[in-house]
Parts: sequence; structure tokens; C-alpha cells
Amino acid sequence: MLIATPNIAVDRTVRLPELRPGSVLRPSRAVVTAGGKGINVGRVAAAFGRRATLVSFLPQTDVAVFERLIAAEPMAFVGVPVPGEVRVATIYLEDSGRVTVLNEPGPSIPEDGWDRYERAIADELAKGSYATLVCSGSLPPGVPDDAYGRLVKLGRDAGVRVVVDAARSALAAALAAGPDVVTPNLAEAESVLHGHEHEAVAETGDDVPDRARQAVAELCRRGARAAAVTAGAAGTAFGDADDVAWVPTVPVRVVNPIGAGDSFVGGLVEAFEEGRSGVDAVVFAVATATASVEQELAGGVDPGRARELAGRLSGMRSGA
Repeated sequence: MLIATPNIAVDRTVRLPELRPGSVLRPSRAVVTAGGKGINVGRVAAAFGRRATLVSFLPQTDVAVFERLIAAEPMAFVGVPVPGEVRVATIYLEDSGRVTVLNEPGPSIPEDGWDRYERAIADELAKGSYATLVCSGSLPPGVPDDAYGRLVKLGRDAGVRVVVDAARSALAAALAAGPDVVTPNLAEAESVLHGHEHEAVAETGDDVPDRARQAVAELCRRGARAAAVTAGAAGTAFGDADDVAWVPTVPVRVVNPIGAGDSFVGGLVEAFEEGRSGVDAVVFAVATATASVEQELAGGVDPGRARELAGRLSGMRSGA
């Protein structure tokens, strides 16, 4: 798997009893790791015994710090040097289960930056060793809105499957290029389709399945070949402009919900690599995302647990 994730981060995951604005707080602990959606996807690939290659901009101010963190990750890394500092994503996990995330924008990319990034992706694709290109995460300032659309074209020209997991203008501009699958969460999909701006960590409400199904159909009408719209603990809608299925999940003890969407992408690609397709692949992806929230580390997953949950979900669908 080749992962394009231009906007890497340093993740600070902070556990505390309660986040109280305006107060001096003393967290019980803080964990610092390499971060960004593509990092989480690569961790899932590694859990299933595959080694992904991740391509990102590499801000030079913090190069030593980030290279130390990325060296601890089970994936190959290709960095495209740019000026500036690596962004920080701060994740607050409260004892109640509530989660708050502060995502910084990332360094401003110079004018020639995206051309160099595209060349790095093209060089990797030219090796002929990848079946899937995953475009994952936000775009840093200075990168064109159609950046992922351009990568979709590179992937299509190289004959690989292209999965896009993005939001806002990056997702909107990628649709016209015809990616094989797009995988936004419900808030991200509705932001593109209806201009809604709120990005919730979890979606609630009896109307969630219908909203997700409608989002899938509209994303495909706008150009995606297929779409999976995730809705947290409720489940996932998957299909195309004409036929949309709903895949529920099962309740588990949530340790950290951050990265569940990325684990979904990692599980989906693993399913494709194993020869699964359609709803069967999405069931496996939902199971992988569900197993991941039981782990402390974003993108961490027990593959045995994922396969167990996939079997339970397949049984639920067969008995429906």
C-alpha cells in the first residue's frame, strides 16, 4: 500500500479526568507519537503483516524530532523537504469518554512544493509494487485544492486502486477525478454536500443511517465510483449512486475513538488485498475500526479481534 498523507503531525494524546476551560489542569499522562491519518492507516497495515510506504512533506525545523518518531513506526517513510515546523495535534481524552481534538494547520508549502510531492508519488508508483494508493488526511496551507484529484489521476494512470479519505475542499475536488472509493465520516460528507461545518467525534440520532445512505449516493453522483460514509458506533453506509447498504457495528468498550476512521481505511484496503470486495470488504473494515477503538494507540488494532468481529458482523447480516 502507498499512502499519500501530506500533512503529517506530532500527536500529543493527553488523558485527564475532565477538560475544564479556564482552569489549570494536571493530566495523568501524555503520550507523544508520529501522527496524521496516514500514519494510523500504516499502523493497521502493519498489524495485518503488511508494510506500507508513506509519503509526506517533511518540515525541516523539526526534522530530527519527527525522524525519531517515525523511526518507531512499522512503515517505510519518504519525506519531501519543506521549510517550517511540523504541526501538532493535541487529543484530550477525558475519563467520561468525551474527546476533544485540536488540529493545527501545518506549515505553509512553497510554490514548487506540490510538484515535488507529486513527483515523489509518481516515482513510488513507477516501481509497480503497489496495488492501492490511499490519499489520507488534510492538506497543508499552500497546496492546491485539487491535490488529491491530481493524485487520483496518477493512481489511475498507474493502474492501481485509489482510496480517498479527506474532508472539505480536498474531498470535494477529488470527486470529479473518479476515485475508486471515498471514505469520509458523516460530518465530513455533509460538510461537502450541504455546507455543514461542525465536525463531531461521534454521530448520534435515529436519522444517522438514512443521512449516511443519502450522502453515499450523492458522493457517487458527484464522481466517486463508490463511497463508504462512516458514522462511528452506529455503523457505515456503503455503495454507489444506485445501491446503498447499511453495515452496523457492535458495542465495545471504547478506550480511544481517535483514528477509528483511519483504521476503517486500513481494514478496507486489507480486505481488498485479501480478495474481498463490496459489502464483504466493508464489513471487514467496520470490524477493524471497531477493534481499533479498544486500543490506546490511534491506528492500533488486534488483527485476531478484528477477524472475530468481522465474523460476528457477517453472521448478523446473514441472519437479518
